[in-house]
Amino acid sequence: MTNEAITPFRIGIPPADLDDLRRRLAATRWAGPLPGAPWERGVPVDDLRELASYWAAEYDWRRHEATLNELPQFTTTVDGQRLHFLHVRSAEPGALPLLLSHGWPGSIVEFLDVIGPLSDPRRHGGDPADAFHLVIPSIPGFGLSGPVDEPGWDSHRIAGAYAELMARLGYERYGAQGGDFGAFIAPDLGRVDPDHVVGVHVNAATVGFIPYAAPTDDELATFTEAEKARLARKDRFLSEGNGYFQIQATRPQTLAYGLTDSPVGQLAWIVEKFHEWAQQPIDRDRILTNVMLYWLTGTAGSAANLYYEATHSTHWPTPSKVPTGVAVFAEDVAIRQYAEKSNTIVHWSEFDRGGHFAALEAPDLLVSDVRAFFRAVGRPSASDRA
Repeated sequence: MTNEAITPFRIGIPPADLDDLRRRLAATRWAGPLPGAPWERGVPVDDLRELASYWAAEYDWRRHEATLNELPQFTTTVDGQRLHFLHVRSAEPGALPLLLSHGWPGSIVEFLDVIGPLSDPRRHGGDPADAFHLVIPSIPGFGLSGPVDEPGWDSHRIAGAYAELMARLGYERYGAQGGDFGAFIAPDLGRVDPDHVVGVHVNAATVGFIPYAAPTDDELATFTEAEKARLARKDRFLSEGNGYFQIQATRPQTLAYGLTDSPVGQLAWIVEKFHEWAQQPIDRDRILTNVMLYWLTGTAGSAANLYYEATHSTHWPTPSKVPTGVAVFAEDVAIRQYAEKSNTIVHWSEFDRGGHFAALEAPDLLVSDVRAFFRAVGRPSASDRA
């Protein structure tokens, strides 16, 4: 028999876990600085020391834990895997169910600034007709969903689990949105559940939205200046910025030991990406709360393992007929002509601000784009309003 129960959940970290974190931070064996310009070879020692000191002495986990616990949280078991999720139902009768998927090195924390505007536009200066019921899972293997205990959890399998979750919640017609790995999962959700997914919206999109090989001269001749800049950004990433990717895609188990044993190691591994991929400053408490969801759950290795599953998967993007919208923020790399090869693009927006973590950096732009896309692909029928 399968356990389909949905159980209310609250975060309650034992005091001993917080004491252990402070002890480990105090006992950090610090590496010396390497030569070169700041950030050229990784996170500068002085910057990391300062942030770790703040983490140990001033950051208040209990305050942020209480903020998270103000949101309705649940767990269930899908495909043998524990699945944690937020479920924020709108008071608006015409609200469309919408699943939001984070990526790496993110978490449900990414969405804190968009939950209110998306679920309750009436209170946030929006049109009540644009309201959403929100389902926000922690990716299997990440944070409060806990580690996965068997191979095969690629984006396709995660999408299947999310489709089952939405069915279990009683949603017959819903949308999907995601960034980073969420931009793998949301399109796959459209592929595995096309009869119920009314539209897919992505940001920070890569695979399935960029060229797999170097563009030909004829293709390059069609590029806008913005697209040429995105291609150059992608090429810089492949030459200088994807070391973490190769490690996580090939040896996540080896990496897991250092990140699970050393909070400063875990902090550096994540903070580097927030520094490199964000265009706007992100509140350091928000970053630390995100890091805490990896540290306190011991899921650094299991989260990294998603890269191994992705690169060893046999599920490559296939053409999807589900209406798809793309928000391209200032640091994104998606190029429309390649996105159209495997997605039915009906909405394309480009912004001159915002980076990889759009929900944290430019929540106003992301919210308005999500509203506009789903307004265009259709609102729910009467049966969805029960």
